[in-house]
Amino acid sequence: MLEIGLTGGIGSGKSTAAAAFVEQGAVLIDADQIVRDLQKPGEKVFEEMLSKWGPDILTSEGELDRQLVANIVFSNPEELAALNTIVHPAVREEMTNRRQAFVETDNTVILEIPLLVESGYRNFDAIVVVDVDTDTAVKRLVKYRSFGEEDARNRLERQVSRESRTEIADYVIDNNNSMGEFNNEILKCWEWIKSIERPEIGRDLPPLISKE
Repeated sequence: MLEIGLTGGIGSGKSTAAAAFVEQGAVLIDADQIVRDLQKPGEKVFEEMLSKWGPDILTSEGELDRQLVANIVFSNPEELAALNTIVHPAVREEMTNRRQAFVETDNTVILEIPLLVESGYRNFDAIVVVDVDTDTAVKRLVKYRSFGEEDARNRLERQVSRESRTEIADYVIDNNNSMGEFNNEILKCWEWIKSIERPEIGRDLPPLISKE
């Protein structure tokens, strides 16, 4: 399989790009979906978060209130670090398991990972970054995802800089213009992905994080 790491800041449009790649025939492993799966009641991550922050982080139905957790962690670096300590190892383990399922195939596997840079993930056949300027991202989060402007900016400020992402990118998709132009940029990227030399089927997968 060919593994493509896909990332971008919140509001960048990376999920739109991932969906378009799936339409072209790729397989998606979505880190955010893995997080949601691991945060379901009864799962280890859910139980550890409950132990850390108590029942106040739950909805009346006993599920995790993700917005409430976001309000806690994105305004406090120590709380965010505590959340990452709970979530990241579990996500990495589950992602490794899901990758392994495609080793004996010739699929193009897109690993959509918002915190790819922060987590130290590097061992992909290529890394694609969806890039958008901060003010544009904030406007889109407020308009299309009902974020408050302060919340949107807090989340963006807690993520790495655009420069930190683009400097490790093998390909950058520009999403600073119209939706039509964005779609064209995604398709250009897909054509580039198809040009990458494909690894041998059944190879041993490298770990997501190098030991170096």
